[in-house]
Amino acid sequence: MNLVVAAGLPDMKNDIWPMVHAERAALIEDLEHLDDAQWALPSLCDGWTVHDVVAHMVDTARTTRLGFVVDMVRTRFDFDRHNALGLVRGRGATPRQTLDGLREVATLTSTPPAPLVTRLVEEVLHGEDVRRPLGITRSYPQEAVVSCLQYLARTAASFGGAKERIAGVRLTATDVDLSLGDGPDVRGTALALLVAASGRRVALDELDGPGVATLADLV
Repeated sequence: MNLVVAAGLPDMKNDIWPMVHAERAALIEDLEHLDDAQWALPSLCDGWTVHDVVAHMVDTARTTRLGFVVDMVRTRFDFDRHNALGLVRGRGATPRQTLDGLREVATLTSTPPAPLVTRLVEEVLHGEDVRRPLGITRSYPQEAVVSCLQYLARTAASFGGAKERIAGVRLTATDVDLSLGDGPDVRGTALALLVAASGRRVALDELDGPGVATLADLV
């Protein structure tokens, strides 16, 4: 896989948690003044409302390596059942209580047994899952989006990545010096490329190039 990244982007290894915490804080601020109807809007996650996604984020922020393993055993290694269990656990009686829960976990550094960058992927993509239906935009740090996109590009779908989904196309960011893959070009902002590569079709309209049709068949 061909990879070109702009010089000057920081080494992410020591920067993940500060960026995760910054994303949680930014999302809390964006959700502070939602009304009940907005909390009930469908998110970009099939079958989940905005409230559901935030509840999931609360539970995920609390997840430890041991806790994840215990939950997977309890749910017989069914990821859908695992997510449903976590959603109930992270959801407050009201959206305000769920948001308070997110505020309480905002600076935690707990993680399931997965690469640390997945904590950032979780925050950025789920941030878009709730912001886009609400008409809220965020200017994410470029290094955060690039790191997430690189992770998806090299990781199999069975592990939450997008390696198979973007095979055969070249992703070219228009707002940062980043190119991934080989094949017909797909151009757009790094964020739009990330959202589309993750399987969320809503971002396809923000992309152009001869590879968009190929990517759309796999999203």
